[in-house]
Amino acid sequence: MRPISKYFLSALFALVFAFNSVAQVLFPISVNHKDGYIDKSGKVIVEPKYDKTFPFRNGLGRFQEEGKTGFLNASGKVVIEAQFDRATDFNDGLAAVSNGGKWSFIDEKGAVKFEVNCNTAFPFSDGMARFQLSGKMGFVDKTGRVVVEPRYESAYDFSEGLARVKQGTKWGFIDKSGKLVVPAKYDMVHDFSEGMANFLIGDEGSGKWGFIDKSGTIVLDAKFDKAFPFNNGRALVRVGDFKSGKYGFIDKTGKMIIEAEFDDAKDFKDGYACVASGIGTARKWGYVDVNGKMVIARQFAIPANFENGVAKVRIGDFKTGTEGYIDKTGKFIWQSKK
Repeated sequence: MRPISKYFLSALFALVFAFNSVAQVLFPISVNHKDGYIDKSGKVIVEPKYDKTFPFRNGLGRFQEEGKTGFLNASGKVVIEAQFDRATDFNDGLAAVSNGGKWSFIDEKGAVKFEVNCNTAFPFSDGMARFQLSGKMGFVDKTGRVVVEPRYESAYDFSEGLARVKQGTKWGFIDKSGKLVVPAKYDMVHDFSEGMANFLIGDEGSGKWGFIDKSGTIVLDAKFDKAFPFNNGRALVRVGDFKSGKYGFIDKTGKMIIEAEFDDAKDFKDGYACVASGIGTARKWGYVDVNGKMVIARQFAIPANFENGVAKVRIGDFKTGTEGYIDKTGKFIWQSKK
């Protein structure tokens, strides 16, 4: 057997290190009105010293200090000083920043890549970024070229190659060339997720929701009182009206996989969905898996999705309760007593 080249080993170690660096994220914490970050084990990486910290996105976290926004990395090192009046998270290697009302996009070293003539800019998603100018929405690509002129009353980020846009009072979808590929005929739509998008026919109170594919073909008829996007192969639906209806989950055939028995619920994220029973202050939240098994008992005062293996929860009221992060066993990895 030929010996393994030391150059191969060096390259392999570098690749593993790079993967771990990309995968590592930090989670915001707040202690005595100052914010910092912990890692996934609950270890404090950045002592609470900032006015505000935000969830990590793509290896960087936003923080605010004396009214300005900057960015730090997963080791807690500030990589872009707090200097912006406003800023979005990094995505696709770029973030939108604003000073004095003028917007531009910067790279992860803080260098300005291009400017955008707009009133507000939004993060990149799927290689495109929204911007608003004089009340209308358009899109730019990563070179700063305006691909879709600001002509829509409203628009949302690209997801799976399509973006929902509003023409007049109706919603449809455009592709990345700006072509309207799903006609604007729906009273509301949500983003495409797992190849399907939910749509509304009628008003929010009495209308019905269904699902279409990317060609605009109806996959599930508009028969649900409320429906949310698919995640982890499940879509949250409500049976009944807003006040008294119950929530459950369907699969992509429309079959009710998890019975509508919850007083409230959130989408699946990271393999778990946050579900609740009870009314008002008696409402408690817990977690089910994709088969409906209760994996973490209902005990939390606020809903929170799992992300990167942890969820931020609270037990008790805001003034005297305990806040912190739990892992997927329901164990606190970090907590701060009020």
